[in-house]
Amino acid sequence: MKTELAPQGIAWPALRERMQEMKAHDWDVHAGRLPLHAYYAGAETMRVAEEAFMMFVHQNQLAPGTFPNLACMEAEVVSMVCALFHGGDGATGSATSGGSESIMLALKAARDRAVAVRGEISSGRRNIVIPASAHPVFDKGARLLGLDVVRVGLDAAFRCRVDAMADAIDENTILLAGSVPSLPFGSVDPIEDIAQLASARGLWCHVDACIGGMVAPFASELGHTVPPFDFHIPGVTSISTDLHKFGYALKGISLILYTDADHAQYQAFAFQNWPKGRYETPTLLGSRSGGPLASAWAVMQYLGRAGYAGLTRRLMRLRGDYLERIADIPELTVLGTPPLSVLAVASPSLDMFGLASEMTARGWFMSLVAEPLAFQQTLTLAHERTLDEYCHDLREIIKKGTQAPDSAVVPTRRWEITTY
Repeated sequence: MKTELAPQGIAWPALRERMQEMKAHDWDVHAGRLPLHAYYAGAETMRVAEEAFMMFVHQNQLAPGTFPNLACMEAEVVSMVCALFHGGDGATGSATSGGSESIMLALKAARDRAVAVRGEISSGRRNIVIPASAHPVFDKGARLLGLDVVRVGLDAAFRCRVDAMADAIDENTILLAGSVPSLPFGSVDPIEDIAQLASARGLWCHVDACIGGMVAPFASELGHTVPPFDFHIPGVTSISTDLHKFGYALKGISLILYTDADHAQYQAFAFQNWPKGRYETPTLLGSRSGGPLASAWAVMQYLGRAGYAGLTRRLMRLRGDYLERIADIPELTVLGTPPLSVLAVASPSLDMFGLASEMTARGWFMSLVAEPLAFQQTLTLAHERTLDEYCHDLREIIKKGTQAPDSAVVPTRRWEITTY
């Protein structure tokens, strides 16, 4: 449909009504019926996030000289999360627009450092080695940066096979990575082993903790078994973590963190050869509203360690309830041993497409995993009030019967599945 600019403009009350009608046709992110996108910490925390966002929405992070308080907020947020991740005195980083930008910056820094330290390569292109379950943004960033990507297999628990990663390294490899956790399965890769391998081979080790970075430290403090992943591990070079997920800030705000300034220096872009003078940006974006950063800063100050620990306690309790309910349905099984609140559920006997379709008809948004065929669930506190209804509907649909489809049909339908 072609739309042209209105000749005379439309009054805001009419526009607002139209936009409210448009929004009514989208899924409600706080209704507890989405498996993704809904990171909710309660009405009061949301109010803090929204008011802080609006207070700084017109400020621009591109200009720290004009808006120095944004630079102070960024430094404090980076410092708080570096400390949470056991970073040393030299640990540093930047705020970005989201996990995609954070990971791309890690790839850019790793590539530029490899050029500076190791020099040019004799043939081929530089490459990165990552698990099969790593986020596609690694491939997106690699394509933009002129890098090749080698994806290696997973073990029976859907974690990276570090032996396969070691075999895939060649003279052009610059970076290894692991996920905390992976989006498809919720598995946490063996970061200690990956970091040790990277250190032994003189490679960059990136940890993608975009989903779990603001949950794992508190879950561990509460006594849950979470594999170590942060700067406490020798060899971990950089970590990405999203504050607009379980940090409970408004989108889009993520962090890219480095073990020291020596590695972080390769992230920035600088240009001198134009009339206006030196142009430099630490991130991919230039102009950035200060709203998301202010939202993150305010929520982190508002919640503190005790607030995040309390929310994580509730989240892990919800995870335990969910796992118990799934275990009581013999046709379903959780893939691997996911330690946080991202999980994938499969069945050898059910038609997962049919199950997803019938759940959707009952008002649930279902997120499927293509290989192996499963449905994925990122549990958040929005699901506390809907878990009973969700599991009731699952049981009722399964009891009615959804048999596995013809095996010849499934491979074609798998690749109809989208990530989001």
